[in-house]
Amino acid sequence: MLRVENLSKEFRNSRGRQRNVVKAVSNLSFQCQPGEIYGLLGPNGAGKTTTLRCLSTLIKPTSGNVWIDQYNVLEHGQIFRSKIGFLTSDMKLDGYFTPDYMMNWFGQLNKMEDCRIEQQKEKLFNDLQMTDFIHKKIDQLSTGMKQKTAVAISLIHDPEVIIFDEPTSGLDVITSKAVTDFLVSRADSGKIVIISTHNMTIAEKLCHRFGILVDGELKEEGTLSDIIEGSSWDNLEDVFFSYILPGGNHV
Repeated sequence: MLRVENLSKEFRNSRGRQRNVVKAVSNLSFQCQPGEIYGLLGPNGAGKTTTLRCLSTLIKPTSGNVWIDQYNVLEHGQIFRSKIGFLTSDMKLDGYFTPDYMMNWFGQLNKMEDCRIEQQKEKLFNDLQMTDFIHKKIDQLSTGMKQKTAVAISLIHDPEVIIFDEPTSGLDVITSKAVTDFLVSRADSGKIVIISTHNMTIAEKLCHRFGILVDGELKEEGTLSDIIEGSSWDNLEDVFFSYILPGGNHV
């Protein structure tokens, strides 16, 4: 199980003689079980990416902690990192290399044995329908092919927890479906999957539970029925917009 406990993250900005504190995430708590897809929803600037970067050990929380079973992000960083696969929307791949080469390189970086790397490559290339382009240079690939490559690289070590920041952003409908179907299959195999998105259609289709994040604070959390029953709305999108549009009604 993954547990986020009272997570907060502050950034300090200096302008001239003034030092401003920006609270990106404030006292955030939620948990995810194996086999579950959790959707962290919110507009741009809500704190979604900051939260996921704290979960992935890229940045250190100002306060609070994140646990995977008995391991936490502050005290067991190396073990914690070995248990997660993180895909960020600004992940850059070297265009000179091929998906096959990059998978080998990241597998070795994760201290995997060669036979295990080959097993994972075969599985991921088949699951993501990549076999036609694994030996092409990344500069020659389409946006969808590059995204599939990034997904495969982030999961080469078969992590327990999959954390994806806007996994379908900028993708055509076919590639988007391939990626979302793949995430469902990972959850069905017992993985914990956490995604951030502002696409309510994808969120409703994929996620078992949701957290609506606005201005760094968790406004709603639970299953779709939990969230709708606590409001005057009949769908997730209307609940979402009730928090971010002026004059929104929350009850």
